[in-house]
Amino acid sequence: MGKASLQTFTALSTQWGGNDQTGSGDMAQNSDKTTPIAFSDIAAALGLLSRLPISVDTERATQRGALAAWAYPIAGLILALIAGIVTQCALWLGLPGTLAAGLTLATLIITTGAMHEDGLADSADGLWGGWDKDHRLKIMKDSFIGTYGVLALGLSLLLRWSALTLIVENNMLWPALLVGAMLSRAVMVPMMAFVPHARTEGLSHSVGRPPVQTAYIALAIAAVGALILVQFSVFWLVVTCTLTAFTCATIAKSKINGQTGDILGATQQLTEIAALLTFAALLS
Repeated sequence: MGKASLQTFTALSTQWGGNDQTGSGDMAQNSDKTTPIAFSDIAAALGLLSRLPISVDTERATQRGALAAWAYPIAGLILALIAGIVTQCALWLGLPGTLAAGLTLATLIITTGAMHEDGLADSADGLWGGWDKDHRLKIMKDSFIGTYGVLALGLSLLLRWSALTLIVENNMLWPALLVGAMLSRAVMVPMMAFVPHARTEGLSHSVGRPPVQTAYIALAIAAVGALILVQFSVFWLVVTCTLTAFTCATIAKSKINGQTGDILGATQQLTEIAALLTFAALLS
C-alpha cells in the first residue's frame, strides 16, 4: 500500500462525519463493527487496493475499518481476472508469450496504481538506507527513490516478467495469475493483525489492525481458492508464500519495530514473486 491510497482513505474518512440517526441506524452501525463479513467490504477493499472506478459507501467503509481486510484476496482475484483477460486477448491476437506477459504485468501495475511497487521501493530504500528506526521511517516517507528502491523495482519487474513468460508459454496463465494475486494479498492481513504499527500515522495506521478472525478468513479464502485451482500443488505455494511473508515481518520488526503501508506493499510484491517463481519451478 502506498501514499496515494493514504490520500484516498483519508478522503473517505473525511467525508464520513457524525451520524445523528437513532434506533435502527445505530443498530446497523453497531452490527457493522462486529459482523465478520459484509458484502460491501469487497468494494471497500477494491477502493483501497486499486484504481478501479468503484462506488464505495464511504460511511460504511469507515465504520468497518480493518474488518473489511478479509476481502483483500477477493480484490486480488478481481484484479487478476482483468489482467488475465488482457493477456488472453493478446494471445488471441497472435502476440508471443513474452509480449503477452509484459501486458499482464502492465495491467496489474495500472489497475493498482503501482501502489505495491511504491511500497517495495520505499521499503528497500528505508530498511537498507537508514541507520536507525527513525531515519528508516523518514526515508520511507520521502517521495524520492534511491538506489535500493530502483534495484528492488528492477528485480521485481524482471522476475515477474520472466516467470509470467514461462507460465504463459506453458498454458498456466489463469491458475498462476489468480492464485498469486489472492495469496499475495491474503498474507497482508495477518501482517496487519499480528505485527504492530511502526508509526502513529500513515495508511496502515489509518486502516487499523484487523481482528485475528479477519486474518484467518482472508487466509482461508485464498487457500481454498488455490486448492480449487491447482489441487495438491497448493502445498508448495502456501509454504513458499508463508515463508516469504514471515521473512518480511521478521525484517520489518527488526528494522523498524513494526509494519507500515509500505511494508505491506513490499510484502505483497515479494509474496507474488515467490508464488510466480514457485509456479515456474513446478513447470520446470
